[in-house]
Amino acid sequence: MRSFGSDNHSGVSGEIMQALAAANSDHALAYGDDAWCRRAESLFRDHFGPSASVYFVFNGTGANVLSLDLVCRSHHAVVCAETAHINVDECGAPQRVVGCRLLTVDTPDGKLTPELVATRLHGFGFEHHSQPRAISISQPTELGTLYSLDEIRALADLAHRHDMYLHIDGARLANAAVALGCTFRAMTTDLGVDILSFGGTKNGLLMGESVVVLNPALDVDARYRRKQMTQLASKMRFMAAQYECYLATGLWQRNAAHSNAMAQRLRAAVESLGVKVVYPVQANSVFVQLPTEVWKALQQEHFFYEWDEANDIVRWMCSFDTTEEDIGHFVAALKKLL
Repeated sequence: MRSFGSDNHSGVSGEIMQALAAANSDHALAYGDDAWCRRAESLFRDHFGPSASVYFVFNGTGANVLSLDLVCRSHHAVVCAETAHINVDECGAPQRVVGCRLLTVDTPDGKLTPELVATRLHGFGFEHHSQPRAISISQPTELGTLYSLDEIRALADLAHRHDMYLHIDGARLANAAVALGCTFRAMTTDLGVDILSFGGTKNGLLMGESVVVLNPALDVDARYRRKQMTQLASKMRFMAAQYECYLATGLWQRNAAHSNAMAQRLRAAVESLGVKVVYPVQANSVFVQLPTEVWKALQQEHFFYEWDEANDIVRWMCSFDTTEEDIGHFVAALKKLL
């Protein structure tokens, strides 16, 4: 099976498997009290700044929920795009676990702006209204678009003017950093981002995501909140060993650069067939509009998801292990149907 459905469908980088095997050679203390975790934590500080602290969790939903829990209480609200993963694809986990409200905003491209966020910033101090406490953005967005550094800074400044925090859902943050040609720190800490969900499984890791606390004021009781949320791994060294390899060797950059490049190759190939690409291809996703009979027939040969069936928009995701041959077969099948 070769899938364009999700970068979660990809395998695991060989380097990561080797790192896991190396970590499996002896015993180690549990719950993060081991050498792998200490080295990984040091690498996170190298990449995000000396004040950064990291908390490994099992999955992306856990990372987002823990991040929001460190920022919000049940009477608070989070402003996010209508298309945000925390709103669409987490089965109400933030609302159930944190108890906070999501204030969604319709956007043309998946991106919030200060003007759009401002429409939800009211009722401060009014006890009958949920109190806006955080802005949450995805980088890249669920539509594959990117926030510029200036756009992130503007949202951070807006949040801080209202005594709020800025959270980034960075499940594909490596793809964004490569596309923008910047470091992780330049895209987060230096812009005033307060807390970050940092992903790796979409870019070559086996499992395990992380919460990176960039604002020390939020790092008060994170270890206890993580435990209460059932996100504390006993054999945490196997999460840390992956991130040590990922961050120390530049694997994050190589993998993301490849998946981004494959998306551009796919975009160029389908555009040459006259296919309409509906959103800018800025990371590793390609959204296109096709006749119903075409995309449904193509799904019989290649797995991918319809994104907006009413408008015949489908999503194709490229991964770190997508090959030029994969794209060639896919485009040939599409050409035949067209």
